[in-house]
Amino acid sequence: MRALVIDHAAPTHLAMAEVPDPVPGPDEALVRVEAVSLNYGEVADAARDGAPDGAVIGWDAAGVVVRPAADGSGPPEGARVTTLGHTGWAELRAVPASLTGTVPDGADPGAAATLPVAGLTALQVLRRLGQVVGRRIMVTGATGGVGRFAVQLAARAGAQVVAISRDPASEAALRALGADEVRTAAADVRGPVAGVVDNVGGPTLVDAFAALEAGGTLVNVGRTAEAASVLPTDALNAYGGRHDRSIRTFYLLGEPVPDFSGDLSWLAAEVASGRLDPGIVRRAPWTRHEEAARTLLDGRLRGKAVLDVE
Repeated sequence: MRALVIDHAAPTHLAMAEVPDPVPGPDEALVRVEAVSLNYGEVADAARDGAPDGAVIGWDAAGVVVRPAADGSGPPEGARVTTLGHTGWAELRAVPASLTGTVPDGADPGAAATLPVAGLTALQVLRRLGQVVGRRIMVTGATGGVGRFAVQLAARAGAQVVAISRDPASEAALRALGADEVRTAAADVRGPVAGVVDNVGGPTLVDAFAALEAGGTLVNVGRTAEAASVLPTDALNAYGGRHDRSIRTFYLLGEPVPDFSGDLSWLAAEVASGRLDPGIVRRAPWTRHEEAARTLLDGRLRGKAVLDVE
């Protein structure tokens, strides 16, 4: 089969190649991939020589089950699915039922492919913030894949959403997604927030943490700033209503790996119905992967990049 593999001689460290078909385990379905989406972390890791030449990578992929799991778990043959794993940028992928969500018939596979990392991450992080109805929630990096989903889901849950984007031109789009306030920097936010979904790290994390009210939580998801988060000496002082604040790390595929099948299926239904915007801003055949990866690495992407597998 064909796949996108690591090639450190290529400009974006990705190239098309022939690789062996995957061999599913007893609890894994074989899926014919129709579309994949790119995430900053996996593309950046490839560019940093983080994987050997010839390795198939890719977290997000949507397609059709061509061989159900031998143990009877998961969706049947012919089911349309969205899947999460580590080797998705290929014509075929083997994936367990716990990382597979069903997609409504007729739904766009490209839209479904945006969900596994970005949609699940936004959903899981908001749950870590606890009850958000009527509370003020900050989302940094709000125009990115996770950020866009977090703005929408937080607004749907009844939060007052403060969206942070360094691009002033994104204000109208973020308000359309449900943001109540839009700022170009976390330091510009006036008044405390109850929780933060931080997709940026670096100085933005420091400023967002300073905005937390007592008992507030910041969950760091991404570090696109690629800079250190240096807290000032008084950042952890607990007086003046600043007590019990916390910074939490996040990893989607912890141990044991959670069963995300229900959440993926729900997200897919929300996107298919039009109640959730996948935010696809670049779409092309997967043979044009290089320009999509370069745009992502350059920080010029305000949403999701999708590649259709031909």
